[in-house]
Amino acid sequence: MTSTLSDYSKLCVHTFTTKPWNLKQCVEYYSRAGIQAITIWRNVLENIELKDAKAILDDYGMITVSIARGGFFPSTEEKLRLEAIDDNKLAIDQAAAVGAPSLVLVCGADGRQSLETSRDQIKEAIIKLLPHAKASGVKLAIEPLHPMYAGDRSAINTLAQANDMAEEINSDYVGIAVDVYHLWWDPNLEQEIKRCGRNGNLLAFHVCDWNVPTIDFLNDRGLMGDGCINIPRIRGWVEDAGFTGFNEVEVFSTKYWATDQKDYLELIKNAYLKYT
Repeated sequence: MTSTLSDYSKLCVHTFTTKPWNLKQCVEYYSRAGIQAITIWRNVLENIELKDAKAILDDYGMITVSIARGGFFPSTEEKLRLEAIDDNKLAIDQAAAVGAPSLVLVCGADGRQSLETSRDQIKEAIIKLLPHAKASGVKLAIEPLHPMYAGDRSAINTLAQANDMAEEINSDYVGIAVDVYHLWWDPNLEQEIKRCGRNGNLLAFHVCDWNVPTIDFLNDRGLMGDGCINIPRIRGWVEDAGFTGFNEVEVFSTKYWATDQKDYLELIKNAYLKYT
């Protein structure tokens, strides 16, 4: 097992992890806690000018790792597919405006059509977005999601599928986000992480834990150490594959959102050092 971490230099927290806070609160309290990297979910940008968001980040010297989320490309309705392209162009613009080098894609699915059709639409949409991504200097990170989300959230459900798509598109502006919550179960995970790293496609690494039992498959993620995922081992595979970026804590948890978020942030820091 890979050893646990000794400091917070590679710790990044997603704003959705501390969902009750707005962007300024996230940035201020993360910084006070010694956390200097953030992934910004687009909901906290809805009621703020992008220049003001960038100013908040700059005032605290916060590193913006990525924007979450883009995607949701497939649909049986052409109108919705076109709207998704426009929304993802906006997300790319938001990423560029706040200095985020990448946009995480939750690629989407439509249960009214086959997974193969949804995957084709995902690939087509990403290719359409590439000129805008390149012009903006923002990379697109395909995030494979657990198969339980195949019907509506993503038709990309294994790292092998994400690797296949990234290799087919073959662009320096398309890579992959590896999330332990979605991929820990995969018997081919180690070799697919190696493949991802070998091709230079590993853009992001997300951590949390899988509670046993899990009472809500969306909003009952655990903090590292709460559940059954061997996170240090997967982190070791990611690092062996050449990844030198941040370990991004992404926890959706109704339980933790109901607590004092400053106390929760201390739990995140402790769990990060001990179980990541």
